[in-house]
Amino acid sequence: PCLFQALHQLYYDPNIENKNLAQKWLMQAQVSPQAWHFSWLLLNMDKVPEIQYFGASALHIKISRYWNDIPADQYESLKSQLFTQITRFASGSKIVLTRLCVALASLALSMMPEAWPCAVADMVRMFQAEDSNVDGRARCLALLELLTVLPEEFQTSRLPQYRKGQVRSVLAQECGSVFPLLEQLLQQQDSPGFIKQKVLKCFSSWVQLEIPLMDCENLIQAAFTSLQDPELFDTAVEAVVNAISQPDAQRYVNTLLKLIPPVLGLQEQLRQAVQSGDMETSHGICRIAVALGENHSRALLDQVEHWQSFLALVNMIMFCTGIPGHYPVNETTSSLTLTFWYTLQDDILSFEPDKQAVYQQVYRPVYFQLVDVLLHKAQFPSDEEYGFWSSDEKEQFRIYRVDISDTLMYVYEMLGAELLSSLYDKLGRLLTNTEQPSTWQHTEALLYGFQSIAETIDVNYSDVVPGLIGLIPRISISNVQLADTVMFTIGALSEWLADHPVMINNVLPLVLQALGNPELSISSVSTLKKICRECKYDLPPYAANIVAVSQGNDLTLYVFSLTQTSQCMWLMQALGFLLSALQVEEILKNLHSLITPYIQQLEKLADETPNPSNKLAIIHILGLLSNLFTTLDISHHDDDHESNEVKKVPVQQGPNPVVVVLQQVFQLIQKVLSKWLNDAQVVESVCAIFEKSVKTLLDDFAPMVPQLCEMLGQMYSTIPQASAIDLTRQLVHIFAHEPAHFPPIKALFLLVTSVTLTLFQQGPRDHPDIVDSFMQLLAQALKRKPDLFLCSNLDVKAVFQCGVLSLKFPEAPTVKSSCGFFTELLPRCGELAPVGQVVHENGKVLLQAVLEGVGGQASRSLMDHFAEILFALNKHCFSHLSVWIKEAMQQEGFPSARVNPEQKETFSQQILSRERVNKRRVKEMVKEFTLLCRGLHGTEYTADY
Repeated sequence: PCLFQALHQLYYDPNIENKNLAQKWLMQAQVSPQAWHFSWLLLNMDKVPEIQYFGASALHIKISRYWNDIPADQYESLKSQLFTQITRFASGSKIVLTRLCVALASLALSMMPEAWPCAVADMVRMFQAEDSNVDGRARCLALLELLTVLPEEFQTSRLPQYRKGQVRSVLAQECGSVFPLLEQLLQQQDSPGFIKQKVLKCFSSWVQLEIPLMDCENLIQAAFTSLQDPELFDTAVEAVVNAISQPDAQRYVNTLLKLIPPVLGLQEQLRQAVQSGDMETSHGICRIAVALGENHSRALLDQVEHWQSFLALVNMIMFCTGIPGHYPVNETTSSLTLTFWYTLQDDILSFEPDKQAVYQQVYRPVYFQLVDVLLHKAQFPSDEEYGFWSSDEKEQFRIYRVDISDTLMYVYEMLGAELLSSLYDKLGRLLTNTEQPSTWQHTEALLYGFQSIAETIDVNYSDVVPGLIGLIPRISISNVQLADTVMFTIGALSEWLADHPVMINNVLPLVLQALGNPELSISSVSTLKKICRECKYDLPPYAANIVAVSQGNDLTLYVFSLTQTSQCMWLMQALGFLLSALQVEEILKNLHSLITPYIQQLEKLADETPNPSNKLAIIHILGLLSNLFTTLDISHHDDDHESNEVKKVPVQQGPNPVVVVLQQVFQLIQKVLSKWLNDAQVVESVCAIFEKSVKTLLDDFAPMVPQLCEMLGQMYSTIPQASAIDLTRQLVHIFAHEPAHFPPIKALFLLVTSVTLTLFQQGPRDHPDIVDSFMQLLAQALKRKPDLFLCSNLDVKAVFQCGVLSLKFPEAPTVKSSCGFFTELLPRCGELAPVGQVVHENGKVLLQAVLEGVGGQASRSLMDHFAEILFALNKHCFSHLSVWIKEAMQQEGFPSARVNPEQKETFSQQILSRERVNKRRVKEMVKEFTLLCRGLHGTEYTADY
């Protein structure tokens, strides 16, 4: 009764919690020993299908997962019971029949080949035998269902690897009992459509067992014939595509060659489908042509004497790429073909030079045609039509254009500079032809093609770029999409402009003009940023103009800025690049006029009572300053990438302009902070200004260090926030080796540590972010300035205990950072006496925490990090570790009740063995042991682990 009650709750109770409880209970019931008994009772014909389904599912679970529990002498009775039930349900509920077939399939896979040698032939024989109680068609459908689920069950089965190979080859041989039956059913005139459909599905399922393609030939041809029947079309497409796509098929070149004519024979059906707007049919036929071309282009190209028939297939795929209509509204087929062009090109370019030259002659014209087709497909529809598209359709079209752009970039490898020349000639003719004015869509698509290539390929050597830069101002920009593409094309050419600064004046006015149009804010600002970054040393003559336009724009930007935040930030980065190349006095003058309006605004906001809208405005202004300081860098970084230390070449005397500004606004920032100290986002924005400045300025930031450390200390003592620790970490990293500037940073480090230790005493569980940042700070200190751990007022033992606590947090990032701390700390046992003492006295507690994590307390994704700690303990405290691990493993049920004393002993010995010096092996040992501890060893969960 309890079982029926739970099933009733699962299917009919509206309360979701009751459903969940019932499901949990039923899942346990399914794996219990009683399941063998109740499953058969639930299959009684007087039960409703839902209950019967549960009974059939329980049988499948028992057979597939607990096969070893079944005594060998019961195999036969289990088999015949399942056959009986399947025959009973042949005319009954479809879902129950399928589950029973899956159960019998699972049984067959576990028994074959020894315990059940000709399983598939037996199944066919059993169901073909006359049985007066069951209608012949129902029997036939039940057999087809069983034969269809058998390969599917094999694909998902939990058979060990060696058994999988064995069973696969047995099944592949047994197709001799299945395929003749399928062929017969497809060819019989009186076979109803639903039987033929089932036959095609069954064939689809079997071809995935890597059956030789030539054995599938007759059924593939029959499937081609079925494509003429609208009712069977979709299933026949699946069958043909699955058969052609199996990886093994390329070995059967003669069969593949025989498949080209029937594929080409579908062209008439394809044309009619396109004319009548039947998208399903054109999509299906295209899938077949692409499956043959994409999976086997190398094998078919190799058949040189058949080059014409393969070229005909390539042209058929070209027709699919250029299928009429706009994607995704009038067609969804063309996107399927793009990968084929990559594959074909790769295969052609992989031949040795002589053979490649021959193929290039045939296929270069094809690829030039492809470029025309793709640019035609990339064209926007008419404005009126585009207006009716939904936002989802517009987004799909945008992604489709990106895919086309990637394809064009790839094709450049095959066609080279000639491709750019051809695009330039077309654009030139289009823009200078006064007789036939072109549509903006045509111009836009050609430019888009150019931009796709210039964005990633170095076009500095191209002789057509000067002409293109000359043509751009001639484009009459009539709408947003064209304007955006013009902007992005200029942006893509910014590196070329840096090498040809005389041409900047041709395009810069267009960009500055576009800045004034809110609709173009993304493209114009990102293009300005690229130009300012690449060409900054050539821009001083234009700087005043750029700053003026940005400012004129900027104050209006402030009005709509909160809706277009990222563009404002980019604009500030662009101005940072621009100002970097000016003289210091000029920078200060421009900074003053640029920042003053914001500072005034911030002063006003600092006096107001905190509320949500002024919070947004404050964060916005602080963000603008951060972004400006991210790129405003007046020292030339040394381009010596070999050395890891960042070198700088100072260019001027006197303070850095950024520092001057920061010192001017420092008190204002403190005032803002005092009111918003409780708000993590505002604190984060303040820290970001300094973090960005420190990263850009490096040593030049030194004059700010004392006051910043003081402010951070006050901030953190009042209300601890993770962003303050992150900024402290940045300071430790950059000034660790600067004795003159380090004292205030050292004081800050000790303060942050003592405040955080107090937080740990009060209970750190609510602050995983602070704990995470604190662990990272400690690791950074050990890496850059280990003697911080020698300070008399640093409680190393308390820090160690906090690390151990942090290892037990549920948040994976926090645990990962704690592991990072110990991985830095343990190697310092020898050189730092206080650290050595604490580790030797408390290391056992650390080991205990690590083993708990491995035992199942921590996420499996963290096991490599725990292994790093074990590796370090082994390397730096071996004699202690061998005692600690022995003591820890003697605890009953530790680190998991699922491992027995022998398994624990094996793991301990492995960890202490010679292999302990090999980090990769230690990681493997830990992975192996954690699976045992979690009861997952040898299950499907471990396959991808």
